[in-house]
Amino acid sequence: MEHKIESVINEVKKAVKGKDDIIEKVLMAMLAGGHILLEDIPGVGKTTLAMAFSRAFSLDCRRMQFTPDVLPSDVVGFSIMGENREFVYKPGAALCNLFLADEINRTSSKTQSALLEAMEEGRITVDGITRELPRPFTVIATQNPVGSVGTQRLPESQMDRFMVCLTMGYPREEDEIEILKGRQQENPLELVKQTADGRDLLRFQRETGQVFVHDAIFKYIAELAKATRNHDFLELGLSPRGSLALVGMAKARAFVKGREYCLPEDVRAVFYDVSAHRLLLNAKGRLNRAGMKEVTAQVLEAVKAPRVVE
Repeated sequence: MEHKIESVINEVKKAVKGKDDIIEKVLMAMLAGGHILLEDIPGVGKTTLAMAFSRAFSLDCRRMQFTPDVLPSDVVGFSIMGENREFVYKPGAALCNLFLADEINRTSSKTQSALLEAMEEGRITVDGITRELPRPFTVIATQNPVGSVGTQRLPESQMDRFMVCLTMGYPREEDEIEILKGRQQENPLELVKQTADGRDLLRFQRETGQVFVHDAIFKYIAELAKATRNHDFLELGLSPRGSLALVGMAKARAFVKGREYCLPEDVRAVFYDVSAHRLLLNAKGRLNRAGMKEVTAQVLEAVKAPRVVE
């Protein structure tokens, strides 16, 4: 099992250079049954990362470019009258294992909200009929934070549906040189081989759910959430859904690290990725030009981590 997890990571690394931490965190979110928002400028490898995971797990992956003319029916499907004068359901793009929603902030709010039920419940409803989505099911959405022309900002309620929000950033010089060399002869995605499948991912998700969390860790997470709600710079603190996501990501990190129990370091390592997109600065925070990294660091410093003996 541990060997398979490591082999998946190694396969993805063939296509995505120098972003080992991001690769691990995307895998953790998938193991925790969550969805991922990749917020970054174009061209840093967001789509390549998603496609590499679909190849390593041999998942049914569909990609949709979210433009202003994309309709909710394009995402969830629609009914059309067939030859026998009965309505026949035509599946939408979201009926797959891994749905890549490219530039989700460029489509209408109605189309964005069409993903809500799918992301939260693992099912969709069309013409009053509810259909289960394939399992496993993961949404990896991307958005460009630079420039607002033609974009529709995701509301806080939908941002909260993403377990983590990650930023890949520019590669280091040595990694960029490796990227340039690797693209001369072939597409690095072609190097990624299947090393697990959907059944393995479902099993990993079940085993991740069984990772032990001590009561002291639960109390620590609750105290962190309370600290965000009482922070001088924050108007919106961590929601209970966010606290649950923090538990899930901490368990997934422990699982990836080969442990059957959580440590405070698991919580601290994923706290920013889970909470930053859920927090909202107030006027005082904006006046002081506070950044989310600074605020979350203050919260982690203010709340004492429990001492858990391995």
